[in-house]
Amino acid sequence: MQEQASGAGGNERQRYNPAEIEPKWQARWDADPALYAAEGHDSAKGKFYCLEMLPYPSGQLHMGHVRNYSIGDALARFMWMRGHNVLHPMGWDAFGLPAENAALKNNTPPREWTLANIAAMRRQMQRMGFSYDWATEVTTCLPEYYRWNQWFFLKMYERDLAFRKKSKVNWCPECQTVLANEQVIDGRCWRHEDTIVEQRDLTQWFLRITQYADELLDGLDKLDGWPEKVRTMQRNWIGRSEGTLVDFAVAREEGDATETEQKISVFTTRVDTIFGATSVQLAPEHPVARSLAACDTTLASEIDTMIAQQKAAREAGDLGAIEKDGVATGRMAVNPYNGEQVPIWIANYILADYGTGAIMSVPAHDERDFEFAQKYGLPVKRVIVPAKAAETLPELPYTAEEDSVLADSGPWTGKTCEAAQQEMAVLAKANGFGTATVTYRLKDWGVSRQRYWGTPIPMVYCEGGHAGVAGAPAVEPGGVVPLPESALPVVLPERIEITQEGGSPLGKVAEFVKTTCPVCSGPARRETDTMDTFVDSSWYFYRYTDAKNAAAPFAAEKVNYWFPIDQYIGGVEHAILHLIYSRFWTKVMRDLGLVKNDEPAARLFTQGMVIKDGAKMSKSKGNVVSPDDMIARYGADATRMYALFAAPPDRDLDWQEDGVAGVSRFLSRVYRLAGDYLEYPADIVGSAPAAEARLLRSLHQTIGKITQDFSGRWHFNTSIAAIMILVNEIDDLEPLILQRKISKSILDQVFRSLTLLLAPFAPFLAQELWISLGGEGAVFRLA
Repeated sequence: MQEQASGAGGNERQRYNPAEIEPKWQARWDADPALYAAEGHDSAKGKFYCLEMLPYPSGQLHMGHVRNYSIGDALARFMWMRGHNVLHPMGWDAFGLPAENAALKNNTPPREWTLANIAAMRRQMQRMGFSYDWATEVTTCLPEYYRWNQWFFLKMYERDLAFRKKSKVNWCPECQTVLANEQVIDGRCWRHEDTIVEQRDLTQWFLRITQYADELLDGLDKLDGWPEKVRTMQRNWIGRSEGTLVDFAVAREEGDATETEQKISVFTTRVDTIFGATSVQLAPEHPVARSLAACDTTLASEIDTMIAQQKAAREAGDLGAIEKDGVATGRMAVNPYNGEQVPIWIANYILADYGTGAIMSVPAHDERDFEFAQKYGLPVKRVIVPAKAAETLPELPYTAEEDSVLADSGPWTGKTCEAAQQEMAVLAKANGFGTATVTYRLKDWGVSRQRYWGTPIPMVYCEGGHAGVAGAPAVEPGGVVPLPESALPVVLPERIEITQEGGSPLGKVAEFVKTTCPVCSGPARRETDTMDTFVDSSWYFYRYTDAKNAAAPFAAEKVNYWFPIDQYIGGVEHAILHLIYSRFWTKVMRDLGLVKNDEPAARLFTQGMVIKDGAKMSKSKGNVVSPDDMIARYGADATRMYALFAAPPDRDLDWQEDGVAGVSRFLSRVYRLAGDYLEYPADIVGSAPAAEARLLRSLHQTIGKITQDFSGRWHFNTSIAAIMILVNEIDDLEPLILQRKISKSILDQVFRSLTLLLAPFAPFLAQELWISLGGEGAVFRLA
């Protein structure tokens, strides 16, 4: 790349024109496949895996994408300049509902729609000058990728991590499919903020993420390179609680015809307060509540009302704010610790899918229970008091646990709360009415989706069943049979009629559904659910290291060299959905012997949103700014540099096009000053030492500032501001430069360094200047 800057030559020199310069360099970079390629895993350089979260191929980038990718691109270029072996890949999260919905709307097959969008977005990324190695590109909707989703599913099934069960699931009537718990936000679909999620009983496939709950929780303490807010969100979502599971027997009444004794299991973290329990409260949908209502029409009506209240609260998006109502059933439950009978109530604020769907109510030592007891006149019994005697007891509810002891609690009276909890749990287990246990808010990951555009689940149902087949377990008629690895991939049929009625669209494709059992060769039908799209994104970053491998998901030696990811960049909105799933997938792969690392990424950075017209920039809000428009007006360098300059990367950015124009003017000024310098005679030794010292001091301050910013919190806005200050210094000294009073050697140092400082932020202009200054090769690949 030995070409002088466009039009260099005195006052005849053209103004900086990004529409000419940027495509010229992009064409040359595109023609060099080694330019952005990482070296092999035997490289002597220090490795640096720089990754931005892959996009969904919606058809166009907006400035939210540009901001994310500009951060990663600046970092990747900086690390190349520092001499690292850098892996900087990009791919496409290409399965999912939007493509299928677009197919319904536009009568275009999802595959065709998706691949056309990918091509369009790839062109946009290339025009922006992002430094991706396209040889490692991953597209999750292609069989060469999703066959490994199926392979992983089979491996999990072998280890009882993939399983099928009937349960109450979240159903989005708009998506016409099941959602995982993590995809329900305030009772609404994560993709449709106005759509209330319903509860349905369906048989679905799940991944046993709960088996890793403790490890997922404990691992957060080691992720000191992750934002604390993300770690807190994950801790809260996993929701580990230590306590005691206690069974309250439903007291029999005269004439009670039930053959078996009914029990109400409650989980409590404060079993030490159980002598203060004055009622047991059930969720409206609790089996015991339904049983008691079976012969009580008034109670049944009350229960229906409460279910409606819970639904209304879900629609309002705040179940916690529901006005607490309840109804007494007239039946009693037996406290197993003292034999005391307490009334059974149905309460609208108790949820069937949270905990056991039942609580013991201790009004004296729980604020919510106290509020309920006050409303309905239930007894309030104090059983926890301060360890140190006081003239007056504290007001109720008294919830302190430390420095407190039990009162009026039988043999545990006077004992500390902690000691009583341990002893009471032991007694419960010894007597068969409870046990110490741990519960989690985290539930197993439901991965079945009743839609077409996703990875087919590699299972069949043997219609006749089979037994006695050598080496194979017996299967009842209609039972599940996993496909052998040799049958992968199970490929999606490309052109089918897609409807949102009557279950999965695949169920209507006879040639897909009808198959043979791989064990007995009898007739069988394929599973017609597809996998949740978050399966695709749970491990894609491993595939980048070995994207063309047809024999395995990746080679162990490559993955073990590159992992963990050194820097992962993406939105905080993925703190639960994507990031917790990817951590789970990493631990499963480790246990399969495929990887050595416990966590996918050593460092995580969550960039702020791009705001326009008071809202997050998104297609659904109609406030998208296309980078194509900005490039046409101001160039790619100005567009990406503004995205880094307008706000600290971790803060929201309020989009202002005037700011892009301002950065464009700044880059033009740099180009003009560089042009003046290029005319400078080589023999000038300078006669203004104070000015020269001032200029060098500003240069070294700028170098120090940018080096610090890249090593710390990435305040690229202040890095760019520092470059602007340096350029202002050059501009202020322009009269002395024109008078030839500044040494040529000083200006050589300043302009060469300025070019290098600009390279991570404005690579096109930096490359143009670099070659103009007599440099060789790519300005960001000098080391």
